[in-house]
Amino acid sequence: MAEHPIQNLMNVTMDKIRQMVDSNTIVGKPITTDDGTTILPVSKVSFGFASAGTDFDGKNAANKDLFGGGSGAGVNIQPVAFLVVKDGCVRTIQLSDGNNTVDRALTMIPELVEKVSALIKKDEPAAPKSEQ
Repeated sequence: MAEHPIQNLMNVTMDKIRQMVDSNTIVGKPITTDDGTTILPVSKVSFGFASAGTDFDGKNAANKDLFGGGSGAGVNIQPVAFLVVKDGCVRTIQLSDGNNTVDRALTMIPELVEKVSALIKKDEPAAPKSEQ
């Protein structure tokens, strides 16, 4: 069975969306500064698309292969934060409003993990020195 024209229309639309929205769009390429700090931009991406088409079925045999269709897509990319990696520590710099409790909690996770790790290391007993 021959491919219907709407399939080609949808395939082209989806290929273009894939080109616009990939993993590098959400977590951007790392930026390294002169002092060794690495900055990773993080974005929120939302997109949608629509495709439609119709076959023209007329009484005239010449119209039997006529097809009309269209498609459209929209992409919204909004920067939301930066991950800053310096001296083995990761910090989140949030760009959006921090009034949302969930956003604030997510922003604090790297710092919380760091503090808990420091407490665990601090509480570990020192290895006894062996006498020789």
